[in-house]
This record gives sequence, structure tokens and C-alpha cells, in this order.
Amino acid sequence: MAKNKTAETKNSVTKFVNKVENEVKRNDAFKLIEIFKSVTGFEPKMWGPSIIGFGSYHYKYASGHEGDSPLAGFSPRKDSLVLYMATEFEKREELLSKLGKHTSSKSCIYAKKLVDIDIAILKKIIKNSMDHALKLYPAKK
Repeated sequence: MAKNKTAETKNSVTKFVNKVENEVKRNDAFKLIEIFKSVTGFEPKMWGPSIIGFGSYHYKYASGHEGDSPLAGFSPRKDSLVLYMATEFEKREELLSKLGKHTSSKSCIYAKKLVDIDIAILKKIIKNSMDHALKLYPAKK
């Protein structure tokens, strides 16, 4: 079975963020790190070359495919801030409708700038997404 491309690494989150060329995105990334840390309770870790993840869980699909993934994360991409969430979570559509200026796909939220979104709503989205992932894939004790 193929190995997941996005795995936790030992790379420095700070060094990665400091290399973001756009000053607004770089500053937004540092703000997002604090927001994600406060909601998840986890320190940031690099996942692959460009995703900043918080916490992790192990998933296994009916197909047999399994792997590890961050509970929540984001990446300061050139075009937008990409926020990685569970594909489903409590009040997903309601919260997204209140988030502010963004677009979304099944598991990503795209925002150009942090000032465009409501931080209180973002915190609820992060928490609900994380709770949903842990409900589906409980942490091993």
C-alpha cells in the first residue's frame, strides 16, 4: 500500500513561516498558530513540507487505507491561507455561513487574509472539526 505523502516531520515551524514571502500572510500564519494552539491545546508541527498541523489521529478506512493526520492544520499558500478541517463536523454549514470572506471545499477553507474572517467563528470550526475527528477515530489509550 502507498505511503502517505503528508507525514509529521521534525522541520521547524518558525523557519517555515519566516520563509513566507508575503508579509501579511506571514503575520497571519503566526496569528493562526496562536489561535490553533489555544483551541487544540497542541503545539504546531510541520506535516510534509508546507502544512502546519496540531495534534494527530490515526484513521483507517473500510478500504483498508490507513494513516495519520493532524487534527487541525493550515498552510500559508501563495494565493490564500488554507485551513484543513474534517470533512464533516457539527454545525458545519451554519458556521461557514458566518465565517466571513472565504471559499471552501470538502475539507479545506480558503481565506485571502485573516482580517476577512471572524476569529470567534474560526475557533468554533476548529473545535467542532477536531471533536468530530476524535469521535470517528478515538485516540488510543
